[in-house]
Amino acid sequence: MPINEALFAAMKAASYIKPNAGKSYKLQRVAEELIAKQAPANPKCRVEDAFAPMADGYAVPLRVFTPLVAYGVPLPEALEESSTSGTPVASAISAILPAVLPKALPKIPIKESTSSGNADGISGNANTELPSVTPRGTILFFHGGGWTTGGINLYTQACAHMAVRLQRRVISVEYRLAPEYRFPTAVEDCYEVARQLFAGELPISGVGGSVDVDHPQSAAPTAPAGGGDISATIPAPDPDSIVLFGDSAGGNLAAAVSLMARDRGEFMPRTQMLLYPVVGNDYNPETSPFESVRTNGTDYILTAQDMADYIDMYRSSVADLTNPYFAPLTAHDLSNQPRTLVLSAEYCPLRDEDEAYARRLQLVNDNVSCYRIHDGIHGYLLNTSAVGLVATTYRIIEHFLDGTPLEPAPGTGTTVNAPEGGDAWQDVLGTD
Repeated sequence: MPINEALFAAMKAASYIKPNAGKSYKLQRVAEELIAKQAPANPKCRVEDAFAPMADGYAVPLRVFTPLVAYGVPLPEALEESSTSGTPVASAISAILPAVLPKALPKIPIKESTSSGNADGISGNANTELPSVTPRGTILFFHGGGWTTGGINLYTQACAHMAVRLQRRVISVEYRLAPEYRFPTAVEDCYEVARQLFAGELPISGVGGSVDVDHPQSAAPTAPAGGGDISATIPAPDPDSIVLFGDSAGGNLAAAVSLMARDRGEFMPRTQMLLYPVVGNDYNPETSPFESVRTNGTDYILTAQDMADYIDMYRSSVADLTNPYFAPLTAHDLSNQPRTLVLSAEYCPLRDEDEAYARRLQLVNDNVSCYRIHDGIHGYLLNTSAVGLVATTYRIIEHFLDGTPLEPAPGTGTTVNAPEGGDAWQDVLGTD
């Protein structure tokens, strides 16, 4: 599907001007934290912070999102009026780039948030009663960012929307980042959080409150700063109700956790969802087996060089490149994996490897689905101008999780389609 010419020109220019990921990841972390601080609270979701202890004494920060109202149900008037009507950041991409490239691009104004959300993420009168809802399950979410950026702060708005839209508790994991913590630290953090969740051992601190969590790039305490009761736990949920979900590098971690779980035998996820995941290991246009690395690897914000930089920052050795927990596509055995949804993006350099992974899973597993999101570029989950793409993604997820009807829809999203612009998605495996 042809992309809008003006948007394509803007993305191409930004892709060529911006520094590669290996040179800019520290500045991007700073920019992401600034963006996160501007985000208004979501009054439809309760937010709590927690910590999961690791075997080495580290405490992995978590953020737990619980929906307070059914999706589509309006808030009580007092809360509706006090909540902000929109995000102060028009787009995560357009906001991050000026911070990374202050001399190359004009600054994007970021307004101060006017919301007065309390610790539960509820704006306005905390005594206003909300309709009660029972979450349908739990989503354990691993964020993207090339294993080097991103975090629970940047993803707070996206996870709150996810919780309300899907009517599930969402637990977002602040795994340790590379290059300070290289493979396998991130995947081991995610695995241990998942193990504790399935076993009912996941500790909670500050229940009903909130703790300010920064990126844990130095030794972390075994309990949250300032103390706190870590004896309370999230009760062990029904394993069938737990979904592993990750975008980009987080999709890589979700897939790796599922492989680890099968191999170690301590628990077994039943369902996983992978949004434009990193599953390969070669992003050299001259050697990659995937055409999307060449066709989408220079002009769509995330470049093939960025991916090569992320791989180099994450790996501990060359041998990691063929470790299935590092690059799931290299696994010789993909049997006994969870029911899986893979979502690729049309203009993403990872598109072809994502679809290849889905096809390989389908060879030895039942219940594998894969959809290509038309007009999609990598990272659109955080791009607040990509409303159409995100809506399409959630329609597919609801179909996958809850069996809601999935009807073809005209392509909408970050691009401007012709009236006959085609469907918003493509069923890659022909499973529907």
